[in-house]
Amino acid sequence: MTATAAERHDPAPLGGHPQRWLILGVICLAQLTVLLDNTVLNVAIPSLTTELGASTADVQWMINAYSLVQSGLLLTAGSASDRYGRKKMLVIGLTLFGIGSLVAGLAQSPGQLIAARAGMGIGGALLLTTTLAVVVQIFDDTERVKAIGIWSTVSSLGFAAGPLLGGVMLDHFWWGAIFLINIPVAVVGLVAVVRLVPESKNPRGDRPDLLGALLSTLGMAAVVYAIISGPEHGWTSGQVLLTAFTGIAFLTGFVLWELHIPHPMLDMHFFRNQRFVGAVAGSILVAFGMGGSLFLLTQHLQFVLGYSPLEAGLRTAPLALTVIVLNLAGLGARLVPKMGTPATIAAGMSLLAAGLAAVALLGREAYGGMLGGLVVMGAGIALAMPAMANAIMSAIPPEKAGVGAGVNGTLAEFGNGLGVAVLGAVLTSRFTALVPASVGAASLPAALAAARGEGERHRITGAFADGLAASQLVGAVAVLAGGLLTAVLLRRAGRLQAAAPPGPSPVDPASEQRA
Repeated sequence: MTATAAERHDPAPLGGHPQRWLILGVICLAQLTVLLDNTVLNVAIPSLTTELGASTADVQWMINAYSLVQSGLLLTAGSASDRYGRKKMLVIGLTLFGIGSLVAGLAQSPGQLIAARAGMGIGGALLLTTTLAVVVQIFDDTERVKAIGIWSTVSSLGFAAGPLLGGVMLDHFWWGAIFLINIPVAVVGLVAVVRLVPESKNPRGDRPDLLGALLSTLGMAAVVYAIISGPEHGWTSGQVLLTAFTGIAFLTGFVLWELHIPHPMLDMHFFRNQRFVGAVAGSILVAFGMGGSLFLLTQHLQFVLGYSPLEAGLRTAPLALTVIVLNLAGLGARLVPKMGTPATIAAGMSLLAAGLAAVALLGREAYGGMLGGLVVMGAGIALAMPAMANAIMSAIPPEKAGVGAGVNGTLAEFGNGLGVAVLGAVLTSRFTALVPASVGAASLPAALAAARGEGERHRITGAFADGLAASQLVGAVAVLAGGLLTAVLLRRAGRLQAAAPPGPSPVDPASEQRA
């Protein structure tokens, strides 16, 4: 029996799948649920510190456990979906995500919640890789760019709207409800996937690289743990240095293993393509700036400006609304042909950096100064993220759609986790240095509880605001540098491609895979 068009990775039939837009809605719903859980926990930080007795490091691990497990498994999940079936992986991912959400909602200690979040990350990895791969399969060339733009809009919305959803839930229920709400969505998504989504796979796909997944997950977890624990234990302490060295060793082993095996999880030859490298750098740093800034922003709104969780969530809404309006209006799709991909990405990341700086410098004392920065950040995200997703997918062979989606998701998840870790570490270091010595507490709630008098409380709040501003400025510098680097690499790759003679390019990984 001959393979189907989907199994051979042939282009989608003219017009695509007859129910393609309904299917896109289904998979975007599943994707949105997963992405919301990257940021929905941010507004619950005050509740977690009081009701579960979570420390600052505990909270960072509650957030990072989810992101790190996802980022470590996305590549393997993408390879497995290519080989065993994308619909099958969607079903398994929704099931695991629903079970993990139930356990997280009923957790009684920080350790239990961290473990549940890690379990949710496994289901999330299967979902995120499969959604983009399915989009590539069911839409033809004439509609695929538009479909990926909608997919990118949902990705941006998932990161930005989490605090709003979390605020609404926490205003009416206890903190566990932010996880239990995932269960009915997972059930609806499961039924819809079974009935609507067509199966597609490559029977000759590469075997899943389990050792590669283990090495990358352990390596990233160790590096981020070193960043999180640095302010508490000292950057030159034996514990921090040993953990950082262990993480680097695991990641080095991952690279060497991927170069050695015949079916790597991530083909390192992709990094010979400057278009791929440029898009990689940009994706990591956009997620770094956005994930880290939202982690800090919700604390600023609640701890410094005194808003409730719902009020804080509502005040982050302009960021999400800007992303939605500009992406649905197709602003990025219209600018790319006129400006080119490098210039569009550079403009978007420059706007994101400017927004971060505006939040840091103008939003310290009142929300009014923060509002403009949020709108500018949203405009930058709306321009940069879809263009970079297209750049990454176009630099990877089409027969590796699942792996390509895994690369794209890995960058976003790892950048988000790294942003929380690095910018959180900057905040903690700055706050610890400025807090009055008589208090002797590293976390803001503990410091305020130990304060003696209104004057000392004001100094503690000011120290926290200074730490937040420093962290946001670090994020702005990183995003701006990433935008310039991405633009340079993509423009250089375009010139090399234009100057190359007809035929396969020796630096084109897609050509190498097809050879």
